[in-house]
Formats: sequence, C-alpha cells, structure tokens
Amino acid sequence: MTRHSPALPHARHLIDGQWRDSATRTPSVNPATGRTLGTFADGGAPEAREAVAAAHRAFTSTGWPRDRRLRARALNELADQLAARRARFIELLARENGKTLTQAAFELDLAIPKLRYYAALALTDHGRALEAGPGLYAMTLREPAGVAGIITPWNSPVVLAVRALAPALAAGCTAVVKMPGQVGLTAGLFSETVASAASLPPGVVNTFTESGNEGAPWLVASPDVAAISYTGSTEVGRTIMERAAPTLKSLSLELGGKTPMIVFGDADLDAAVPVLTRAITTFAGQFCMAGSRVLAQRSIAGELRERLVNELSAVKLGPGDDPATEMGPLIDAAAAQRVDEAVEEAVAASAEPLLRGERAGAFLGPSLLEVTEPTAAIVQREIFGPVATFELFEDEPEAIASANATPFGLAAAIWSRDVDRPLRVARELTAGTVWTNTWAVVLDESEEGGYKQSGLGRLNGPQALHHFQETKHLIHPVDGLPR
Repeated sequence: MTRHSPALPHARHLIDGQWRDSATRTPSVNPATGRTLGTFADGGAPEAREAVAAAHRAFTSTGWPRDRRLRARALNELADQLAARRARFIELLARENGKTLTQAAFELDLAIPKLRYYAALALTDHGRALEAGPGLYAMTLREPAGVAGIITPWNSPVVLAVRALAPALAAGCTAVVKMPGQVGLTAGLFSETVASAASLPPGVVNTFTESGNEGAPWLVASPDVAAISYTGSTEVGRTIMERAAPTLKSLSLELGGKTPMIVFGDADLDAAVPVLTRAITTFAGQFCMAGSRVLAQRSIAGELRERLVNELSAVKLGPGDDPATEMGPLIDAAAAQRVDEAVEEAVAASAEPLLRGERAGAFLGPSLLEVTEPTAAIVQREIFGPVATFELFEDEPEAIASANATPFGLAAAIWSRDVDRPLRVARELTAGTVWTNTWAVVLDESEEGGYKQSGLGRLNGPQALHHFQETKHLIHPVDGLPR
C-alpha cells in the first residue's frame, strides 16, 4: 500500500470577509532546514485595491466607526482567538521565522494583552467643551480618520501587526493589513484569527500577503487610505513619505535603530552581561531595538570585554523549534550573507574582531567588533543581525556624545548603580525609549517611537489612537441668548 504525505498547508488572503487566492503561490521555507513548510497566496496591487475598496465600504456603510461597544467586543474577541491559537503561532514562528520557542512565546504574550488594552480604550474618550461666550458653546470630538493601511515587517509579524491594528480599530478605523511574504504561513494564521472574530463586520479588517513590492506602494498612494502605519527600514520610510505626500495622509513610521547600551564603571556586570548578550542575539539581532552598540567606561572595559566575548561565544545556535536553541537562524541565507559581508567590510576598515561569527546557510554566529570612531560605517548603519560594536568612553559627557552620534534615536539603555546618573544621562539622550539596568521592556500603556531618523509618531499608549483620528471642532450658538 502506498502512503501519501499529507498536503502542505496553503495560506490565503482575507478580503471583505471572504478568502481570496492569487495566481501566484509561493513556498514558505524553514530557514534552518531549507524545507518547504507550505505555500501562500502571493498578492500585489490587485489584492490591495480590492482590500481598500472593502475597507472603505465598511467604513462608510456600517456602524463600526460610531459603535464603541462593538469595537471593544471585537478587540476582546480577537484577543481570545489569538490566545486560542497561541501554541500554533509559537510553533509556526519558530519554524518559519527562525525565532526560538521562548522568543516566539514572548511575541505572542506581547500581542494578546495589547488587544485587550485597546478594547478598554475603545470605550473611553476625551475632549473639551466650553461656553466661549454667552450662549456660544464649543466642543472638540475625536473621530476615526477612515481606512488605515498597516504595513507589517517579517521580524515580529504578529505583535507588530497588532500594535498598529489594535489602536486603529479602537479609534474606529477600518483596516488593510499588508503581511510580509517571508512569513506567509504565519500571515495566513493571523488572517484565520481575524476571520474567527464574529464581532468584526466583513471588510473591517482585510489582510493580504505579498513577497514583492506592488501592494504596499499602492496602499501608500491610495486617496482612499487616510493613515499609514509602517514598521521597517529608514530607507523605505523615506520612500513612503515621498509617495504619501500627494494625498497628505497621516504617517506613523517606526524605522531603524542603533541602540547604545551604556555601561558605566559602577554597573553590576553580573546583571548586565547576560542582558547585553540577549540584546545582541534575540531574534538573531533582527530587531530594531537590538543592543547593537556596547559603550563601556574605560574603568571596566577590560572585564566587560572578556565576559561579553565568553557569553556570546557560548550561545547555542540551532533550529528555532529545538528547545535547546538559544539563537536561531536569520530569516534566510541571503540575510546571513549580507550581515556577514557587513562584518567583513568593518574589519577591513579597521574594526577589531573580538569575536567573529561563522556563517552556514541562514545561520550566523554573533560578532563583537571593537571600534574607536563613532563615525565608522558599522556604527552608523543598522546591520539587522547578531552584530554589536564595542566602544570606549571616559565620562558622562563623552558617553552622551557617543550615544547620540548616529542618525538613529529609537532606544538606549543605561547601566549604573548610581541612583541619579540614569535620569541625568537619559535626559540628554536623543532616544524615544531609555531603559535603566534593563532592556526591551515594552509597555502597552506607554508610548514607543523614535527620535531623528528612527521614525515619526508613537505607538502603544493612548497616543497611538491619535494617529488614526481626526479632531472636529463643533460650535453651537443657542438661539435667544445674547452673543
């Protein structure tokens, strides 16, 4: 008797409450093994047009924009559906994205409560009302902007989709979510989650996946899209600003980062070194807040250098779904080669390799490069891999100047036992998030975003709603009263 292997899964788009396929079916590949995991419908401009039309109809013809209780119920239901699929998402992210099981779980456990937080905010509002003159009343109201276009990156596709979608829905917008082709099956499971939320009217949330670059530019340029939320590179962020200019739509851009991890002489190295190691290797360094710059005060630089090299050398590489793995592969072999070449260029340009990671397929071990000038290309560029520079400073002013010496300003961390120093230094850092004696702590309740070329706007917290809203001023004179 012949045994047949079970058919591989195929992921489709979700548009206007219906499943949609595409003429192109693209394989999804496990970067650790090279094996095909399944296929996904690979869309583009036609899917983007159809999704925007559906979202526009839902915004103009349903009660969604004005029904707060419906929005809160739908967001809580999305959280329930995501929680019900938590184990499936973790397994799929580990295989398709290369994350370790622990890191995949971390992503899901950030996403689920975020939906519940914005479900609560959907029921709240704020504005102002006053009697501007006798019988002349004025008030301001927040209203949903319209259709939100959300362009999601592959490195943390679930939580970063939710981070923009949750406030957009809470604000009363309808949405089109462009999911990344590198994680096409994860995108399909996300679409399944959306489809399972019965409280969502058809067309309120539409998803399509593409590996090319046709649908996303169409979203940015469309006059029927009122707001764009994009997470990704600074280079693409500039292009989005250019293409959005003719329609003057609202933009939220979280872009590149080059996080300085400033370690002062009085830091607790026993606590700092393991976190510095995770900051370099989490998601294989494919993280906008990766701790890609270690700034060490000279008094402890020798000890920190030695301990950090030892810790990074001991990191165990392996497939993401192996529980023993501490760092998985990069998203694909091409990414590993690109990062490896950046390290090679830096060494050729005078960086001292304290540790040089070896490459095999999509796997690339951690690298630590000592540099003497903050103007070096390896310091100024976002590498997006398990690579960090090691830089020295003498005192607080030099640490601040060095930390601020890149075009990025997304995040920073300060390590010190001094109770006042972290606040004193943080005040001078041009970064949207500054941690003290920790790293990668992100709160639903607190805004997150970048200074300088790390982006525009803020996500998380109440302020995230503003990107998806307009402010309307109402003036109401009362008849018969003097004005």
